[in-house]
Formats: sequence, C-alpha cells, structure tokens
Amino acid sequence: MNHFVASLSSSWSPFVLVTGLLLIGHAASHEGLFESVGRLVARTPGNDLGLFGVTMLTVAVVTAVLNLDTAVVFMTPVALHASRVRDSDDVAFAFGSILMSNAASLLLVGSNLTNMLIFSDHPVRGTTYVSHTAAAWIAAVLVTIAVVAFWRRRELTRSSPWSPEPVRWRVGPATVAVVVAVVLMLVTSRPALPVFVLGVALEGVDLVVRRRTDVREVLRVASPLVVGSLFAVAVLVGWLGRTWHAVGHLVAHTNSLMTALVAAGLSLVINNLPAASLFSSEHIAHPYALLLGLDLGPNAFVTGAMSTLLWFRIVREAGLQPRVGQFSRIGVPVTLVTLCVASLLV
Repeated sequence: MNHFVASLSSSWSPFVLVTGLLLIGHAASHEGLFESVGRLVARTPGNDLGLFGVTMLTVAVVTAVLNLDTAVVFMTPVALHASRVRDSDDVAFAFGSILMSNAASLLLVGSNLTNMLIFSDHPVRGTTYVSHTAAAWIAAVLVTIAVVAFWRRRELTRSSPWSPEPVRWRVGPATVAVVVAVVLMLVTSRPALPVFVLGVALEGVDLVVRRRTDVREVLRVASPLVVGSLFAVAVLVGWLGRTWHAVGHLVAHTNSLMTALVAAGLSLVINNLPAASLFSSEHIAHPYALLLGLDLGPNAFVTGAMSTLLWFRIVREAGLQPRVGQFSRIGVPVTLVTLCVASLLV
C-alpha cells in the first residue's frame, strides 16, 4: 500500500501541470496568439526550405514553453496554415510538426510529462535542469530540421512568394499567462498547482464572462478521459516499478547512449508515460540520457507517445491521410540520429 501511495503522490503533479498548460494554450489561441505566429512565419522571405526551418524553430520554442501536447494541438494547424498560404509542401510541415514537438520537449521540466515524472521524487530547479539539457535540445532541434528537410528536399527547394498578410499582436491575459507559466517552470521546482489554477481561471473567464468558449470545447482540449487514463496507468506502473526493479537494473550502470536506447525501446512498447513511471523510482546513472529516450524515442513509432495520437487526429481533420508506415519511415531515421548526437551532449 505504501508503494501505491508513493506512486500516486509522485505522479499527480505532472498531469496537473500539463492540463494547466493545455488550458492556457487554449485561451491563448482565442486571443489570436498562434494565428499571429502563423502569419508572422508565413512572411519568411526566400524559398520553402527557409519557411520550413523558421516554422520548425517556432514549433520548437512553443513546445519548450507550453508543453509537447499543447504544441501538437495548436502549432500543427499553424504550420499547415503557413505552408498552405505559401502553397508549400504540407506533408513536410505536418510530419515536421510532430517530430519537432517530440524532439523539442527536452528543454524544460514542463516541456514533457515524462520529464516531470522522472524528477517527481526529487524535483530540480528549472535553471539546473536546463543547464543539463540545453546543448542536447539544440542538437535535437537542428538534426530534426535537417533530416526532415533532406527527406522532402525536392518539394522544399522551390521558391514561393512571401505572404503579405499583416500581423496584428494582441496582448491579453492569456498571453501574459504564457509568460507567467514559463517563469514558474523556470524558478520553482513545483509549478503544477499555480499553472493549473492560472489555466482554470483563464478558461473560467472565457466561459462565463467573455462567452467565447463552451464546456464541450474545454473538455475536448483538456481531454480528461485520455489524461485520466494515462494517469491511472502511470500510477499502476509506478507502483510496479517500486516493487519490481528488474527494469531499473538495465539502466543503473549503463552509458548514456545505452540508457537512451533502452528508454526509447520501452517507450515504444508501453508508451513513454508509463515507461517514465516505471523508471521514476529507480536509481539512474544518467537521468538526462534517460529523458532522451523517453522524449525522442517516440518519434520512431505511433505507440510511443500520446502526442502522436493527437497529431493523427488533427492532420486528418485538416485533410491529410498519414500512414503508420510513412510515419516510421521518417521517424526512425530522425530518432536514431537525434539520440546518437544528443547522447553525447547530456
């Protein structure tokens, strides 16, 4: 029973934090923040390759700041909007969005639920965490752009006129809340409750006062059934990890690359959130290398992360028909190269 309580107490805060970030991101989208970002990106001069690079860097920053799942939900449409305004290759922008969202989710503790689960038993200050992950994050971002651009090089090398659409920035409460959430994740080791309260307050105002959303839309964004199911699985797997230490022994004394590969493989088998719960109570010789596997590994196959399932739904609603095999054909090379390069830098 003590192991179950310990798993429960260490698992709740990451899910509360990501729910708060999703709500803040939803409110920010109503203020036009992501639409403005998309219009700004579409004004990038030069050929489609330059537009792709700038768009992917934007996705990377939003992922780091507002969490992986928030970026997938809100930045995938932004990337597709930018590509279609310029009549560019929307396949590169669509696949680049999910691959970059996973790759860029390493930078901050709050960028990915897995990061929070691994450090739930021993929280670290955000600045300390970033000092270990910044170089690997930069490498993962640049490698992802390079591999996807090479994959779609014929489609991305043509010139296209830049978009003349004006960019209007509106700084409202949700935009300010984005900044506050970032500060909280950087300077505190337990930002979950403040960020969640901030997100609930913003959605409450939009729901009751401004009336620009409804309960059904808020529930769709927060995805309580999906998040709740993953939370239950994370608690159960965390309990298993505290009573059965065989998996932890695999990475207790391995080098950085092997630690990353083991974590990536387990993520593809049982999803990266349960995998993170399984490792969270173990002594890990290279915890930041473990995060590489948990964060970057899911790019290899659709079972790796919840974000990929969200992405499939979004791009199909936008008119694309991605296939599982197509996802892995580009995802596996991205995963292998980013893991090998980033593991040298953590």
